[in-house]
Amino acid sequence: MTRVLVTGASGFLGGHVLAALRERGYDVVALARSAAAAATIVDHGAEPVMGDLDDPASLDAAFAEADADVLVNLASLGFGQAPAIVSAAAEVGLHRGVYVSSTAIFTTLNAASKPRRKAGEDTVTGTDLDWTVVRPTMIYGTPGDRNLARLLQVMKRVPVLPVPGGGARLQQPVHVDDLALAIVNALERPESIRRAYNVAGPEAITFRELLEQAGDAVGRRPRLVPVPLGATIGAMRLYERLAPHPRLKAEQLERLSEDKAFSIDDARADLGFAPRSFADGIAAEAALLDRASSVAAGGA
Repeated sequence: MTRVLVTGASGFLGGHVLAALRERGYDVVALARSAAAAATIVDHGAEPVMGDLDDPASLDAAFAEADADVLVNLASLGFGQAPAIVSAAAEVGLHRGVYVSSTAIFTTLNAASKPRRKAGEDTVTGTDLDWTVVRPTMIYGTPGDRNLARLLQVMKRVPVLPVPGGGARLQQPVHVDDLALAIVNALERPESIRRAYNVAGPEAITFRELLEQAGDAVGRRPRLVPVPLGATIGAMRLYERLAPHPRLKAEQLERLSEDKAFSIDDARADLGFAPRSFADGIAAEAALLDRASSVAAGGA
């Protein structure tokens, strides 16, 4: 049985990838930085191995202990840890690996995160490992997505919703389960070796259309009111400086000034990628949120 080592497994995407790997019959071990992360990994049916991405010696030891055949790296490549990850993989002979990057490397903005993300991806693709890079767009699909789950909750409560810039720019979110399947398929398909894939929804829609479809999903469309993007970004920068743990960042609003639309033809051809429509995906997420709210209310 093939043994897969997964990094970043305790995060939002991790649980979905662990489930997809187990459904395919893989033996799964996952890196855990803390006892809480290890417990989450066990809950998902995988075996934890303790290690810290910020501690190269700890990472080397964890990769050796894992005794895996292949690697699925879900941990962000934008935090400076890519050199330690590829070094640890090479050291123990983990030549085959799928590495998750981001379509954010293509932003036309002078974003602080862009050079870090690009450097991380370049570190992977500059090796002689049998890598595959998967670049998702904005990920959504369950209450833990930190993106559209918040939007759905807001749309249920407010009669009017400001739309920075008017909402004409294109978006192409990808459902988390579709992304998880693409990652597992990439691991299994030799044609994906040493190739990078943009993984997004089936078609690009405007941000306004995204909001309208999200409103339909919760059965309530607030009035959408265009507001100047520049002023909104300025206010967000102030909020970011003042809030100890900001829930939204100015860079996220800045990206509303550019289209985020990507061809997924290569992913369709090589990975069998067949993403669901945004309307279907966001409706399913809204239903999950409703069920979670009902369970919480019943337990109160």
